[in-house]
Amino acid sequence: MERNHVKVRRLAVLAMFTALVFVSNYLRVTMPIAIGGNTSFTLANIMCCLSGLLLGPVGGLASGLGSALYDLTNPLFAPECWLTFLTKGAMGLGAGLLFVRGTHRENPTYPRCLAGVGLGCIVYYIIYFAKSYFYNGLLVEGLQPAAALATLGFKVPASLFNATIAIVAAPMLCILLHNALKRARLRLA
Repeated sequence: MERNHVKVRRLAVLAMFTALVFVSNYLRVTMPIAIGGNTSFTLANIMCCLSGLLLGPVGGLASGLGSALYDLTNPLFAPECWLTFLTKGAMGLGAGLLFVRGTHRENPTYPRCLAGVGLGCIVYYIIYFAKSYFYNGLLVEGLQPAAALATLGFKVPASLFNATIAIVAAPMLCILLHNALKRARLRLA
């Protein structure tokens, strides 16, 4: 009976983080860029990284699913929801990889949280820029390689802003939430 209780709690926490990632995607400003496509300033990366920090690698499922569900609510993003699932899922997975063992999730340190978010952002932006070049630039827009590469430069400012906000906010939120849960004698999973 106790084992089922833990499974239900894990599923509920995963669903809650999926919903939090979904809602945080609405906190965005989308702007067109010079050569086709668009870029966004968003706070969703904070929640994507936080899901990995608090849930471990399975947090990648919450970040990918929540972001993909958001894409399905917007006709501009809907065709790429499957790519968003992979890229944002990789961000949460990357952030959570340093929290594979339960002992790290039970006692997260600021340096470990910072490293997790850094890893999540690096993984995400490598995949995101590759997707922007190959899929959006070459395949969808039909740009020449040099033009597709040039579009990446327009995405750098928003990407740096989004990564910086996630790197600043997610580790602090992780420590604060963990301490609050510990004082309340609650566990996420």
